[in-house]
Amino acid sequence: MTRAKLTEAPSGMPSQGRARAVIDAMLPCVDGGRFPAKCIAGQPFHVTVHAFTDGHDALRVMLLWQQEGHAVQEVEMTLLHNDEWHADFTPSVPGRYHYEAVAWVDHFRSWRQELVRRVEPDDIRIAARGGAELVDEAAARAKGEDREALLRYSAVLKKPAVEPHEVEALKALALDPLQAALVDRHPDRSLAVTSPHMLAVVADRERAGFSAWYELFPRSASAEEGVHGRFIDVERLLPRIAQMGFDVVYFPPIHPIGREKRKGKNNALTTEPGDVGSPWAIGAAEGGHKSILPALGTPEDFRRLVRRANELNLEIALDIALQCAPDHPYVKQHPQWFRWRPDGTVQYAENPPKKYQDIYPFNFETDDWQALWRELKSIFDHWIGEGVRIFRVDNPHTKSFAFWEWSIAEIRKQHPDVLFLSEAFTRPKVMHRLAKLGFSQSYTYFTWRNTREELIEYFTELSAGPGRHYFRPNAWPNTPDILSEHLHGQGRPAFEMRLVLAATLSANYGVYGPAYELLENTPRSPGSEEYLHSEKYQLRHWQLDRPESLAPVMARLNTIRRENLALHGNAGLEFFETDNEQLIAYGKRTDDGGNHIVCVVNLDVRHRQSGWVELDTTWLGLAHAGEAYEFDDLLHQQSFIWRGSRNFVILEPGQAHVMRLRRGVRSERDSEGWR
Repeated sequence: MTRAKLTEAPSGMPSQGRARAVIDAMLPCVDGGRFPAKCIAGQPFHVTVHAFTDGHDALRVMLLWQQEGHAVQEVEMTLLHNDEWHADFTPSVPGRYHYEAVAWVDHFRSWRQELVRRVEPDDIRIAARGGAELVDEAAARAKGEDREALLRYSAVLKKPAVEPHEVEALKALALDPLQAALVDRHPDRSLAVTSPHMLAVVADRERAGFSAWYELFPRSASAEEGVHGRFIDVERLLPRIAQMGFDVVYFPPIHPIGREKRKGKNNALTTEPGDVGSPWAIGAAEGGHKSILPALGTPEDFRRLVRRANELNLEIALDIALQCAPDHPYVKQHPQWFRWRPDGTVQYAENPPKKYQDIYPFNFETDDWQALWRELKSIFDHWIGEGVRIFRVDNPHTKSFAFWEWSIAEIRKQHPDVLFLSEAFTRPKVMHRLAKLGFSQSYTYFTWRNTREELIEYFTELSAGPGRHYFRPNAWPNTPDILSEHLHGQGRPAFEMRLVLAATLSANYGVYGPAYELLENTPRSPGSEEYLHSEKYQLRHWQLDRPESLAPVMARLNTIRRENLALHGNAGLEFFETDNEQLIAYGKRTDDGGNHIVCVVNLDVRHRQSGWVELDTTWLGLAHAGEAYEFDDLLHQQSFIWRGSRNFVILEPGQAHVMRLRRGVRSERDSEGWR
């Protein structure tokens, strides 16, 4: 393929001034091509190209793509409207792919579209001879059977046509689509132009785009209150978590915990005998980031746990927090990796307004930065070697952006199936930068978006804004750090409502499991987002068989998510009007229209609410605006027959309809039982 670039010739004119095609834009393009877009392996990746030429000649546009290190493949692009050309390609496996576009004025296609308008016999005869010349040129580029067929086609076009029926037959043959397809296989691309930049897309495995996370502290997994949990205790819990339909079991750091400046219960600065400290204060005499807290078990115990999880179609995700307790071995072995103050101490970590007196941050401006980078990357390498393929990274926005871009890219060269979740509740541009640098998923502001207006604005931005090409949201209604004020003192309706929103608005969601299951709702102090008796600083015993447990609701929601492809992504999100601000209505659908999910949620956790919901019948795929259709409420296992766009809803506090559109209305007899 010849690239026609408009560089200057010695005369000062473009060296390829005859090239008339223009490629004005190629999308998705993240920051002008500085960063790759993201997609899911096995799913089509859609590319749009803005391309045109002067005048009225026909243009051809090809999408070129390749997996890194593999052969280039081509896909013909289709013109839809407004000079926008579209095509898909499907990355087969996780990895990095590249794509670009090439366009040229196609003289044979231009000839055909002009010939359609010719009606005078002389015009048709002359046009046929011109077409024959173009076919001869194609034959010169072809070989074998194609060459022979093209020459026969050309010979027919050159035959004289005298009688009117001969002229009509000549025109019909000239426009024969089978002959045109043959010429199309051998185009003249000598004046083709190529898009200015070759763009990249990272294809992740399916779990990057669709997952349900359950977070637990292994040290609180013991069946006996007051006893430190072990990995074998977590094994006992795995079948239950799998039955609830979660995909990922996420652990806070499992490393030795520092003793110097250890935090006490409820984040106290002084400890009492038996205080276990914060898992995020990593490192002690027993080891650092590549070691396991002995009270949890041995490396072999951990490997057995990973294997058992995989047998249940679960994955273990580890929290990697790149920070050290004061007694971490790194502090003595590599003092140059920390920023020392004039009094000989290290300033502890802060993430305003939070203070972490038991944690030392790394100095990413150290002169020994290359050794620091290699060592920090080796932490991930170690746990990958232990069978871990998902990492939740603590506060990545307080570490070097350059380090993340390098380390994630290097890790994914060898392990393209590894996923990274960015735990960064910080400024929007910083969160988006981390996603661009390579993080597979990102925490969101969902925890603080409560009103209908806030939810619509935020999730419209996530699903339809420019970040949709690289920023994959993971919605959490709570975390060990965050008991949102919206849940303070609230009961089951509030917890159910936020769970439904997280699980249906976002394709990826998670819960800080036992606390959410059991409706933990007491803050350390009024207005605080810290839990009273926070599990971050002490052992907790969770009586998971309590009758108020949300486990059945979680299991039902996760089943609904798995069985409905519309909920496996974010792109199809659509919000609908309601006449009551306490009701939010939205839907998701698959591209082929085969699966429609509509949710209506009562945002009021104290009062019943009712109102009219205005659905878009075109979005539903209905042939007539006033026709009847049926919804199966998958959450409560009941059915409703609706008609037209406007329908009435009554919902109890915090309750929701999660409904699937049924094609065709059942008879009254069939409607008696829900299936």
